[in-house]
Amino acid sequence: MPQALERAEGCWSWVVLLACLVAQGLTLGFPTCIGIFFTELQHEFQASNSETSWFPSIQTAMLHAGGPLCSILVGRFGCRVTMMLGGALASLGMVASSFCRTLSQLYLTAGFITGLGMCFSFQSSITAMGLYFTRWRVLANALASVGVSLGIMLWPLLSRYLLEDLGWRGTFLIFGGVLLHGCVCGAILRPGAILRPVVTSVAPKIREDLPPPSKRPTRGFLVACGQAIQRHLAFDILLHNAGYRVYTLGVVWMIMGFPLPHVFLVPYATWHGVDEHRAALLISIIGFSNIFLRPMAGLVAGRQDFASHRKYLFSLATLLNGLTNLVCTVSADFRVLVGYCLVYSVSMSGIGALLFQVLMDIVPMDRFPSALGLFTILESISILISPPLAGLLLDTTNNFSYVFYMSSFFLVSAALFMSGSFCALRKKERQSRQVQAEGAVTEAAPEGTLIVEDTDSSEKRLHTEIMYVTSV
Repeated sequence: MPQALERAEGCWSWVVLLACLVAQGLTLGFPTCIGIFFTELQHEFQASNSETSWFPSIQTAMLHAGGPLCSILVGRFGCRVTMMLGGALASLGMVASSFCRTLSQLYLTAGFITGLGMCFSFQSSITAMGLYFTRWRVLANALASVGVSLGIMLWPLLSRYLLEDLGWRGTFLIFGGVLLHGCVCGAILRPGAILRPVVTSVAPKIREDLPPPSKRPTRGFLVACGQAIQRHLAFDILLHNAGYRVYTLGVVWMIMGFPLPHVFLVPYATWHGVDEHRAALLISIIGFSNIFLRPMAGLVAGRQDFASHRKYLFSLATLLNGLTNLVCTVSADFRVLVGYCLVYSVSMSGIGALLFQVLMDIVPMDRFPSALGLFTILESISILISPPLAGLLLDTTNNFSYVFYMSSFFLVSAALFMSGSFCALRKKERQSRQVQAEGAVTEAAPEGTLIVEDTDSSEKRLHTEIMYVTSV
């Protein structure tokens, strides 16, 4: 069926870019402020560190796990409706959470509902960017990612200010109103900006060799489910593509440690006597640094010169991120923590810029949506498990240093695993190409010719074999 798409990169495209920037700040930037409320929620519900950690983990996991469902909604209703639905769900979840009396209710409202709404808003904005921009797509994505950095910088400051005057319940109620602006961002997307069928007045021609639609046998439910799973979750690529398998396992393992500083840095600082305002400022420093670092990293990652080395750069950024977390185990002085945040921002921006770019390099673009769906599902499992596991470790040891040791272990081991595995796969691929080249040379050589390898060089030379026939 013919498709209609508004002219890409027109004047309105840059207005959509601004809307997507705000949407990413409202969604991806929001979970970083949950650490501000960690101690308040723990005292309010008389809960352990592990029980309180389930709230941010559920919210962040839903932010990633709802990708396949979001793609179905985008395909059915378009980016505009999906983004507006996401803003409404995120707002509804936060408003309802302000009336919660138990942690279980908080898991459902601010965790599940708000996280799912954020997923719809964020991932539909990414899709809309791809539809509005073609030539300047890399630049547009880099500029839109500034919204994440702005959110990381502003959400903690706003949270600390509102928490002192309104408490956590009043703050969550205000947050519900702020997140409702996601509907405004969605409304900016024009209906003609999304791929949608063009209505035609020509009736489709029915082939005479097929029975009428009413008489065709309906497909079984299991067959339809299997086709839907294959379309949105690329299990076949996971089984047959070694690079995708290595990268997915490495990232899933890495995510076990990556989100922990966002959740536990503020409680760690206040535990060691840092003022609450200065502790909240630490997360804002990370966000402010990423305003400049993330677009630069995105532009560098988009260069074709680094295409064959992106996976190694990603492993290097992961390794640096893990080693940086060891700083928190040495000192909790505010000046040391500021330096930690600045160095952490460098590796964080590299991971953020390369995470999906490396996936695009490994997987064919025609299978990228389904590969991304499975990738985010597996990633969300680690996000769901990681903070509660770290909270359980904190309850057992009563020492925040072990949380950062845990984060460093997962990040460093994942970096070593990915870099080593990619090097092994590259060596295996090179040997395979060499064997194929030798086979091609052997087949191309005429009969009665020997292939002799020069010991002083890697070149192979052809020598004619002379056979002497005697009477003996």
